[in-house]
Amino acid sequence: MTLAELIEKGGFSIWPLLFLSILALGTIFERIWFWSKVLVKEEQILNSIMDAATTNWGKAGEIASRYRHHPLGKYLNTPLQLDNPDPEVFHLALETGADDELSQMRKGDKILEGVIALSPLLGLLGTVLGLIRSLGSISLSDLGTASTAGVTLGIGESLISTAVGLVVAIIAVVFYRLFQAFWANQVRIFRKAGSDLELIYRQKWSVDE
Repeated sequence: MTLAELIEKGGFSIWPLLFLSILALGTIFERIWFWSKVLVKEEQILNSIMDAATTNWGKAGEIASRYRHHPLGKYLNTPLQLDNPDPEVFHLALETGADDELSQMRKGDKILEGVIALSPLLGLLGTVLGLIRSLGSISLSDLGTASTAGVTLGIGESLISTAVGLVVAIIAVVFYRLFQAFWANQVRIFRKAGSDLELIYRQKWSVDE
């Protein structure tokens, strides 16, 4: 079935479904590109900053500043750029940086959530309207006659919109769950990295004092 035939047989609800599918695909491709950049260098950035922090605090700040385009680098760079802060201020800077970066990582989630919620409903609406149109074209006197043969075909065609809506929703759900798994893993990494860096700083602070 070609796209033109799909649009013709699917009814008016195919148009918003096509819009939602384009919106979902655009969001999915953007998030795949984002996460590929985040995950590729993350371990290298984390190890570089932590190794430097244990031996040379100033160098750790330079490395974090160099990688501030990366979410993890930007997160660790926030407290490292403070000038000899109190440990409580250092902890607050870590929390603020984590909140900012982790919230940015959830960009696009609302779009996918909307697609997941709306696609099946639009598909069902298209099916209901198609059934109303098909059944409204016959009368009781036509039941059991050859004139009702086209109704069966019309009912089958009206189900196309439901199928399209479910396909769009399923694809969106799969990638939404994948991105949620990536985000949950980042929460764990950020929490551990922040705790390790804060521990190193508190030890350094106690020695300096």
